[in-house]
Amino acid sequence: MRIAMGIEYDGTNYVGWQLQDNGPSVQGVVEEALAQVANHPLRITCAGRTDTGVHALGQVVHFDTEVERSERSWVFGCNANLPKDVAVTWARPVDDNFHARFSARHRRYRYVIFNRPVRPTFLAYRVSWEYRTLDETRMAKAAQFLLGEHDFNAYRAVGCQSKTPVRRIDSIEIRRKDDIITIDIEANAFLHHMVRNIAGVLMTIGAGEQAEDWTRQILETRDRTQGGITAPPHGLYLVDVDYAPDYDLPRVLDTHMIW
Repeated sequence: MRIAMGIEYDGTNYVGWQLQDNGPSVQGVVEEALAQVANHPLRITCAGRTDTGVHALGQVVHFDTEVERSERSWVFGCNANLPKDVAVTWARPVDDNFHARFSARHRRYRYVIFNRPVRPTFLAYRVSWEYRTLDETRMAKAAQFLLGEHDFNAYRAVGCQSKTPVRRIDSIEIRRKDDIITIDIEANAFLHHMVRNIAGVLMTIGAGEQAEDWTRQILETRDRTQGGITAPPHGLYLVDVDYAPDYDLPRVLDTHMIW
């Protein structure tokens, strides 16, 4: 039996999603909790591996098991064995052809910027702080150069292991509410550090240090060394993963977001 699950987590205390030797991972604590419910070890596959300090509201995973449990038992049994910063939000049986990563059609990330001269306290590890005054209108105009299918080599980490740098951004929206600026990006898939590198470039443009078409200029270089700074991980959230309607999986709504 193959089970799909939705997972929400605060990534502050983890070395990232993937199992690592240098500290606790989200994958590690979820697999430990699942083993308690299934009474045997389980290995899970996720829709998108997040880095150290990155959060998720709509991570999706799948795993195979021979034991039968109700959807409620998978959810509440896991949550009883998870730390407070990780939670299973839903569980559904799916066809064997479902794959959390390869069946995904789109992924949506949100980058949250706290824009004021004084650093945040309560939000310190949940937002990216930018003391320079940012012009969100300039950022929104600059972001439009990234829409469509492009070679995003200049916007990915040097150590990115993806075989191709080509990705398709379907939408990118930038909004401000008081001191909070959000960057919402939806694409068919993302490269390592792609969203954080885009955010770093847009913040530089928003601060008036580069022209609005700098995003396009960087894109055309296909050279990561020309791509500006990588924004901090704390403001990044994996918000939603989209699958074909036939799978009938729950979606994360914006009402679940703080911003």
